Amino acid sequence: MQDLQFEIEPVTDFLVELLNTPSPTGYHSEAIAFVENRFAALAIPGLSLRRAPKGALVLTWPGAQDTVPRGLTAHIDTLGLMVKEIKSNGRLKLTMLGGYMWNAIEFEGVTIQTQSGARYRGTVVPVKASVHIHRDAPDAPRNADTMEIRLDARVSSADDTRQLGIEVGDFVFLDPRVEITGTGFVRSRHLDDKAGVAAIYAAFRALRAADTRPAQPVTTVIANYEETGHGASAGFPEDLRELVAVDMAAVGEGQNSDEFSVGICVKDAGGPYHAGLTHKLRTLADEAGIPYKPDIYPYYASDGEAYWRAGGAAQVALIGPGVDASHAYERTHHDSLIHTAHLIARYLLS
Repeated sequence: MQDLQFEIEPVTDFLVELLNTPSPTGYHSEAIAFVENRFAALAIPGLSLRRAPKGALVLTWPGAQDTVPRGLTAHIDTLGLMVKEIKSNGRLKLTMLGGYMWNAIEFEGVTIQTQSGARYRGTVVPVKASVHIHRDAPDAPRNADTMEIRLDARVSSADDTRQLGIEVGDFVFLDPRVEITGTGFVRSRHLDDKAGVAAIYAAFRALRAADTRPAQPVTTVIANYEETGHGASAGFPEDLRELVAVDMAAVGEGQNSDEFSVGICVKDAGGPYHAGLTHKLRTLADEAGIPYKPDIYPYYASDGEAYWRAGGAAQVALIGPGVDASHAYERTHHDSLIHTAHLIARYLLS
């Protein structure tokens, strides 16, 4: 078995910078450019990069053979917000980008991106934010009608806010609050699925350092609309035979996944993944001594499903790093990132 080296520091550096680059669903240009530049900097012989029409990044890497074309996918789009209405008091009513709990973003710092490119800071707050004023504040519902953005600007009317250049449809970025702990944890919003992108980057980096290439041609789609269900529905060649989606493994009560191994999803809300390809990945993990956890996610969907629902004919499997508190303030561990990268690399070499 070929020796592969995985250095955690370059991988976490990549991940931290990507986490700090805003990319809520629909706003992808900055993050896609960052990922494109970092993969290009690996100077992998034969690797080509292009942008798909709807903005995804597509990487094509020729293999030693050309009999079983393969695919990988992970997504850079994240949860976020958009301005739904400018209220009469100058504050902003919101609509969600992606699915999460309103209380998961309560009192979170945000940045509003205007059409002109100007950015303003603010905070997501309940309309009833102060217990000194509203005795029912702790128990008030949290939803689109009871939450708003308090702008860090001198505004008291809708006209004041519009004079800043803020308008309905502007994107709102949630602060990621990235932290790497001394115990190897990565705490941040948006590890779903920027941790998966980092794992693919780590796998490519390890193969480049070993001066090797995939056994079969591999097309990798870094998708930008997964959170709305159609991210990797396009971008793969017609003759694709296998597709491994790399997305978070959901950690929590009742789940088998953890933050220290690679998760292998056997079934999610869309049904089971391909048994043969899933078995192959589990066998590769066993042979390489890679810790993994098979699991079932009942309220989860991936870009592998988007590919299948769009008519894709290839076998599909799903793996990824374990992420705690998904769609909230998330956490993973660098062990899980490396084990996921290792399994991706072994798969590409198989």
